[in-house]
Amino acid sequence: MGQRILIVEDEFIVANDLQFTLEKAGYDVCGIADSVEEARDIIKKYRPQLVLLDIHLQGTLTGIDLAKELAEQDIAFVYLSANSNQKILEEAKATNPYGFMVKPFREKDVLVSLQIAQYLHEQNMTVKRNNELMLQNSLNDIIADTTDWNQKLLRIAKAMQPHISFDYLAIGMKNLDAVPYEGLSFLRLGFNDYQTIGFDELLNITGLKRNELLKLQEATDEDKTSAWFNGGEFVRLTQNNPAKKLIAKTFQMVSNLVMYIPVVGRAGFTLSFYSRKPDTYGNRHLTLINRLQRSLSAAIEGILADNKINAPKQVAAEAKSPTKTAEPKGFEGIIGSSHLMLTALDHLSLVAPMETSVLILGESGTGKERFAKCIHKLSPRSKKQLVVVNCAALPTHLIESELFGHEKGAFTGAVDKRAGKFEQASGGTIFLDEIGELPLESQAKLLRVLQEKEVEKLGGKETIKVDVRVIAATNCNLEKEVAAGKFRLDLYYRLNIFPILLPALRDRKDDIPVLAEHFIEKYSAMAGRPKLALAKQALADLMAYNWPGNVRELEHLIERYVLLTRGNVIEKMMLPGTPATASAIPASAPAVILDGQRVKSIDENERDYILAVLKKCNGRIAGPGGAAELLDVPSTTLNSKMKRLGITRKHVSGEN
Repeated sequence: MGQRILIVEDEFIVANDLQFTLEKAGYDVCGIADSVEEARDIIKKYRPQLVLLDIHLQGTLTGIDLAKELAEQDIAFVYLSANSNQKILEEAKATNPYGFMVKPFREKDVLVSLQIAQYLHEQNMTVKRNNELMLQNSLNDIIADTTDWNQKLLRIAKAMQPHISFDYLAIGMKNLDAVPYEGLSFLRLGFNDYQTIGFDELLNITGLKRNELLKLQEATDEDKTSAWFNGGEFVRLTQNNPAKKLIAKTFQMVSNLVMYIPVVGRAGFTLSFYSRKPDTYGNRHLTLINRLQRSLSAAIEGILADNKINAPKQVAAEAKSPTKTAEPKGFEGIIGSSHLMLTALDHLSLVAPMETSVLILGESGTGKERFAKCIHKLSPRSKKQLVVVNCAALPTHLIESELFGHEKGAFTGAVDKRAGKFEQASGGTIFLDEIGELPLESQAKLLRVLQEKEVEKLGGKETIKVDVRVIAATNCNLEKEVAAGKFRLDLYYRLNIFPILLPALRDRKDDIPVLAEHFIEKYSAMAGRPKLALAKQALADLMAYNWPGNVRELEHLIERYVLLTRGNVIEKMMLPGTPATASAIPASAPAVILDGQRVKSIDENERDYILAVLKKCNGRIAGPGGAAELLDVPSTTLNSKMKRLGITRKHVSGEN
């Protein structure tokens, strides 16, 4: 019998057509529902393996509401959608479906989508089980270790972070008179950097008196039940829970997850996770907690029975100073402690030890190749080769030869037999950068390699087995490329097993000061000069800019200013479209946004901006201090732009 499928669709004809197609292909359709309520009954009775789910249904609940429940139950689902507005599609995408099928759909598309969904679900469940097993073993090892309890708690916090994200973690025993331990808290400062906050530290931070804080630490009903509280629900909780209100106010937390571990003869062991994001926690975390609870409870009971918990004075003494740890090896060059960057790093550390394919998403200049190298370095394949392929740079007629190799005489110029990139990477990792630029014909052959794990050289007749982990990256929206017919749907889902989204620099501006400091130190050393200082105005200029080129643009800018600055301080930066730029350009420089009541075109704004820079450089285009250098473009490119925009020497003063 084939896979058991539920169809949730309120259009009778569409649902019947789907049922006919699926049953003809050997699938077992366990039911058709036109509302969330009816679907719930069928799910409870038959437990389908996959659900085809329309977004708009009968009743007040939508397919998106049901999708959230399916995700909590680890049931795969694929959306059936007609034309919906962008907001609804974004909400649907946030539920992490295994695909979208747009009405009307062809039989072939339906069957291919189901195969992809089944494959992805199996892969995800395997990854999930492996990760949970690794976490469980890690926690058991930590608790059974002979190190002091303070260090155990810190190690527990670090082990939990990739699985349950948090910015603040309160961990320990509550209201246990017989056990001399008050508990600790950990405030996340960086990827592997935590401040340990003991009882005395919390007194200093909050300004409370000792008896007031002791009163707040008494166990409440919320501490004895595993549960999550997001956004408004967390706000309402804090109104009746002074301890949580204190944490929320002191550390700006807006969501909370309580992990309660019962201990025989005790009040219990509590891990209370807090986040600065309002929608961090959900039922999936409770599912994980329930799986971990039994083994952790037994381990803690064993430790208590052996009296291995340290005395209170020793714990308090060790907890007085912040605990900071160095970045682990393998993350060299990745700088930043913003929430978005830490989330990306958590995902990296989680997937790196696995064999799972990874898709790195992010704008140009966000560090996709650096992340790929870190994943390889932290993987079991680190001693083997990492082969980097820039798909956008491959000539169309040589793509297959480069990727899969060729035999001697396979084409004009093939004077020798050559191994392709996949064969070179066998045993290691291949990084396919700009995968979205690969032509459709080459995508089909790449898909075959991913499925069969073998390549066939151009002009060859035999297949060669390859053992390669694939990491792909793109700065384009592959879903839109799929919709436009420019990227294969089946290849997209093969690659998109574990996506990592790298944030744009404009979305993590808190990291700009430390990034700028790093680049100034780097390029000052390379230039053989003392490290330059960054004035407040220069830093304000950096913070005000939108950074379309992301970290790469920032690095190039800092490098240029280190070379151009005569003194020991970078006073200010000239950047496009910022207040700093306006102050750095002479007063005669034109306005670049409005012309009376008319909004200028992009070409007009670009022309005005280039003219302003040329005037600042006294008409000099090339060479040190020239306009091309300030704009970070080759002088040939600037000359071409000037020609296209009609800028001639008569428009600017000075000589080149």
